[in-house]
Amino acid sequence: MRSATEHAVDRLALEQLIGADIRELTSESDSISRAFAEQNKVSANEFRALLFVMISETRGVRMTAGDLRKQMGLSGAAITYLVERMVDVGHLRREADPADRRKVILRYGDRGMDLAREFFTGLARHHHGAMADLPSSDLEAAHRTFAAMVGAMREFRSDMASPATTPSDV
Repeated sequence: MRSATEHAVDRLALEQLIGADIRELTSESDSISRAFAEQNKVSANEFRALLFVMISETRGVRMTAGDLRKQMGLSGAAITYLVERMVDVGHLRREADPADRRKVILRYGDRGMDLAREFFTGLARHHHGAMADLPSSDLEAAHRTFAAMVGAMREFRSDMASPATTPSDV
């Protein structure tokens, strides 16, 4: 029987492997992102904007230009320019927020959706093939793990944006 210490060491090793996997996944994703941007004549920031809008839509969260500005850490003028350019070429579209008609939400435009679908369909095929032999229980566990990691990364990003605590706050 294994001791609690051995179990803790094994668990720490697994957590470290998952962290390494996430870093490698991020690196591969970055390479694919650059290829998409180059092939479709979009800047790195435009690609990031498309990605943030896609994530927002997938999560069912409405994204305004102000939300995008905060997410990307750009000035209001830079976001306005970026959004205008992306709307003009059809990558994004503006839509009145059904909950508050004064707000304008950003959505994928038809051209942006077509480009993303065309490019990422191949990646989806590779993902499907890579996971084909994995049991659903493994995929469910992986989803829970990724969700936990994303949550931790969001929390870390939020902590970085918060002012540092002083010794008197502790």
